[in-house]
Amino acid sequence: MSRIFITGSTDGLGLAAARTLMKEGHDVVLHARSRERASAVAEISSTALGTVIGDLASAKETRSIAEQVNAIGRMDAVIHNAGIYLERSRGETPDGHAKTLAVNVLAPYLLTAWIARPDRLVYLSSGMHRSGSSALDDIDWKKRPWNASQAYSESKLYIATLAAAVARHWPDILCNAVDPGWVPTKMGGAGAPDDLEMGHLTQTWLATSDEGAAKVSGGYWYHRQQREAAEEIADSGFQDALVGRLAELTGIRLFEDGR
Repeated sequence: MSRIFITGSTDGLGLAAARTLMKEGHDVVLHARSRERASAVAEISSTALGTVIGDLASAKETRSIAEQVNAIGRMDAVIHNAGIYLERSRGETPDGHAKTLAVNVLAPYLLTAWIARPDRLVYLSSGMHRSGSSALDDIDWKKRPWNASQAYSESKLYIATLAAAVARHWPDILCNAVDPGWVPTKMGGAGAPDDLEMGHLTQTWLATSDEGAAKVSGGYWYHRQQREAAEEIADSGFQDALVGRLAELTGIRLFEDGR
C-alpha cells in the first residue's frame, strides 16, 4: 500500500480521492487550508495518516505544509489537487502575488521543491488550459486588466507545463497532469456535465496503480486516457522559460541547472 499526500482534500475532488484511496487501504495525508476546514473532514481524518494545515496562498504557510508532510515521512505519491477558480479580482497574497497564480501554480511549484521527492507526482490541470496565453511577461497580472477566466486558464497551462518539465528533469519518477473534466463539485457547480467519479479516479489510479498503462510519465490525462494537450506543454523551451519565471517569483530553483 502507498502513502499519499493530497492538497485541498477537505472538499470536492480532493476529498473524493482521499476517500477512495483510504477505502483501498492506502495511507493518506490530508490537507486543509485552516483548522476550521479540517473539521469538515473529521469523519475520515481519524483514520487518515495525518492532516496538515496551511494556506497555499502564502509561501510561508506553504513551507509549513511541506515541513509537516516531511515530518510524517516520505510520501510515495503527491496529488497536487488544490486550486481556485474564478476570483473576482487579482487579490493580493501576503507575498504580493495574484491569488490564482499563487494557489494554482506557485504553491505546487514550491511544494514540489520542498517535499521529499516521491515516486509519483500528479498535477490537476483543466481543459481550459488551451485558452491560456503562453506569454510569460505578466503571469502575475500586474500590468493587465484582471480577467478571472483567463487567469485560471493560464494557471492550468502553467501547471500542466510544470508537470511536463518535472517529468523531463526527473526521469526517475512518474509525473503526469490530469484534466478531471467539468465535474459537479462546489467549484464546478451542480450543472457540470462530466462524471464526478471519473474526475477523481484518474489521479488515484496514476498515484497508486501497478498497471502498465498507469506507470508512464509526462502524460496529459482525461478519464484514464491520454489526451493531446496544448503544444506549448511539450515544448522544452517553454518549459524552461516558465520554470525560470517561477524561480524568479518565488526565489526557489527547482532544478539543479537553474531552469
